Amino acid sequence: MKKLRLLIATALLTSMVGVAQRGPEHKGKDLKAELSVEQLATLRTKRLTLALDLDSKQQKQVMDLNLEQVAKHKQKMDERKAKREEGERERPSPEERFKLENEKLDARIAHQNAMKDILSDEQYELWKQMHKNRKGKDGDDRMRMHKKEDRRG
Repeated sequence: MKKLRLLIATALLTSMVGVAQRGPEHKGKDLKAELSVEQLATLRTKRLTLALDLDSKQQKQVMDLNLEQVAKHKQKMDERKAKREEGERERPSPEERFKLENEKLDARIAHQNAMKDILSDEQYELWKQMHKNRKGKDGDDRMRMHKKEDRRG
């Protein structure tokens, strides 16, 4: 009986180690990098359509908004990737960090206002709740984590 338990425990540990050792080729972010702006915007729009039961007019408006947002995001990612490959990647100064964070927050406010105009009150509240539940994917949450690390070290 003890040997059976040991065998099961070993099998479980081995399988967990195998899953933990997956490389970057198994991450979903790589798939997103391969998709075009239109494909990413379409996927985002369809997810929202399913979650919020959007009508066709709302789908079109959300699609336009997503196209714009994904295009800007891809452009910034490409710029960062080019800088990293050229070796020009330096930590931004406090003024640059403030400017970048300010721009990011302005874009989020504009996106939120656009969604408020597109969605009904009920859909908008559900959309806000969906975004509130995304903690951990938010930059603000990561910022809090980094501040904790700074205090320790």
